[in-house]
Amino acid sequence: MRIGIVCYPTFGGSGVLATELGKALADKNHQVHFITYQQPVRLSEFNANIFYHEVRVPTYPLFDYPPYETALASTLVDVILNNQLDLLHVHYAIPHASAAYMAKQIVAKQGIHIPFITTLHGTDITLVGKDKTYAPVVTFSMNESDAITAVSKNLRDETYAFFKIEKEIEVIHNFVDVSRFQKKPIDAFRKVIAPNGEKILLHISNFRKVKRVMDVVQIMAKVRQQIPCKLLFVGDGPERSGAESLCRELNIIDDVRFVGKQEQLEDILAVSDLFLLTSEYESFGLAALEAMAAGVPVISTNAGGLTEINEHGKTGFLSNVGDVDGMAQFALTLLTDEKKLLEFKNNARQHAAIFDIHNIIPIYEKLYNRFCNCI
Repeated sequence: MRIGIVCYPTFGGSGVLATELGKALADKNHQVHFITYQQPVRLSEFNANIFYHEVRVPTYPLFDYPPYETALASTLVDVILNNQLDLLHVHYAIPHASAAYMAKQIVAKQGIHIPFITTLHGTDITLVGKDKTYAPVVTFSMNESDAITAVSKNLRDETYAFFKIEKEIEVIHNFVDVSRFQKKPIDAFRKVIAPNGEKILLHISNFRKVKRVMDVVQIMAKVRQQIPCKLLFVGDGPERSGAESLCRELNIIDDVRFVGKQEQLEDILAVSDLFLLTSEYESFGLAALEAMAAGVPVISTNAGGLTEINEHGKTGFLSNVGDVDGMAQFALTLLTDEKKLLEFKNNARQHAAIFDIHNIIPIYEKLYNRFCNCI
């Protein structure tokens, strides 16, 4: 089967899932064509079944804003015609769904039918898509999709609540390659971070306001009052400088490391004791699932789709958004009880296995087969 995948090539959850999906499909001998403006960050190794097509956007003095959507639609047409694609799978509705619709109509004039599936990931619906500037086009493009999927039940319900969707939205959860995260901790690496055996807390995100990284800092400060610990911040974004300033203000900066964006998280997760996710909203929480796959319990908010992966009192704990005291206390409950911490680590691994990539890929293949009978 020849599949075109359209995504953002960044560290965000939608780009990560789209890339990992494409790689897994290629491993199953499907031909996968990634179509985006730069090579996805997780598309690093060679695979004979993977192709990358760069969307080039010409710049002209006439345009204050280069017309990426038009360039993407044109590139899609080119890839469809020259590679005989069977199907397009677009991740993140804006502007990928509308570009796919345009490409579909263009090739239809040449007698070619190309179905397209739109997968909703979160802020394309809960934030950007609600803006009245985009909402009519987003709604139309979703309804014109041959199928719509969402990465969580919560996101499906949010979409129905805010948009007039005329067809079923199928929930296909995000996934994780569990085997990738089954790494033994490197003692030397852990000693560099925690030379005196301190517990290691971890946060991974794009440091946008919705992630509430200041809450992570405050939790760390409260936990540190009770036990020796270190905090690793992985990622980067607009809230990083504020988080660094708060660490200095609370006099904990010496126990906090900002390590920036990291493509390979396995070694970092392997030495971590607890994962903190304080988001105001998460459509799913892929970073939390990856932590669980590595056997790292999760202290998170109960926002959005997080309740669908983090089982309160089993794989970690859930708190209301902004409940810094509650999350700090939950963290201490685990970090001060080695037996309980080990139990939660094992529970996290077992629960993550439900979302293993080998369980989810066949669901996508079955969905594709409904529209092109190529599998």
